Amino acid sequence: MSTTIVTDSTAYLPEGFAQRHGIRVVPLHVAVDGESRLDGVDFGPVELAEALGEHRRVTTSRLTPDELARTYREVLASGADRIVSVHLSRELSGTWEAARLAASEVDPVRVRVVDSRLAGMGLGFAALAACAAGDDVERAVAAATDAAARTRMFFCVETLDHLRRGGRIGAAAALLGTALAVKPLLHVDDGRIVPLEKVRTTARAMARLVDLAVAAAGSGPVGLAVHHLATPERAAELATRLDERVPGSGGCLISEVGAVLGAHTGPGVLGVVVLPGGVG
Repeated sequence: MSTTIVTDSTAYLPEGFAQRHGIRVVPLHVAVDGESRLDGVDFGPVELAEALGEHRRVTTSRLTPDELARTYREVLASGADRIVSVHLSRELSGTWEAARLAASEVDPVRVRVVDSRLAGMGLGFAALAACAAGDDVERAVAAATDAAARTRMFFCVETLDHLRRGGRIGAAAALLGTALAVKPLLHVDDGRIVPLEKVRTTARAMARLVDLAVAAAGSGPVGLAVHHLATPERAAELATRLDERVPGSGGCLISEVGAVLGAHTGPGVLGVVVLPGGVG
């Protein structure tokens, strides 16, 4: 029996990865001054950076159960016997709940839903791990769950205002970034975005991201990814430093985030995703 992996657009897999691995990516919704767009389809990182630079109102919304049910039916009708649907943290979006409802409607035996408790390439690595597990649906679910549990995510932002306005971080926590020239470092802990520490300069923030990634990676094989929005030079520098410092790196992936994550972090965000042991 064949198993198809479904995920959402917040995985931000590097270009070509989804097609290469046969992963079906469903785009979340974006609204720019009330005008509806689709994340990564007709509204990408370039458009997002422009909209935020022009102080336009960018909001995001989850996938609906109907959209996901339609996707599941299309995938099953195209020849798949089973689906493993892996999504961003339920603490950050209602998409996992929508997927669960859609699976119940379509076929809860043939469609299995996994909460990655992550986003970005944390979610992406979980989806890739499910693919690497082959067509056994139980192995695919277990592989996605295990990869997500092992993954660490660290990132720095220019300001916490975007996260505060989007409700992804509390007003009290946002006070962490109020001091002049402070660069907040955050991580994802049990599905939530949590402040980690603060540093004074961008250079120091990048150095700390590398140190944190090195500590999380260990000495064995590791999956590494760098995320950014509108800072390709810094992202390339960060990826190079990670490859130099992490012994088990097989090559750090670089992926620019789109609207659903970028609208809440803002331009200038840099993130590192670390999967000790690799995808498998």
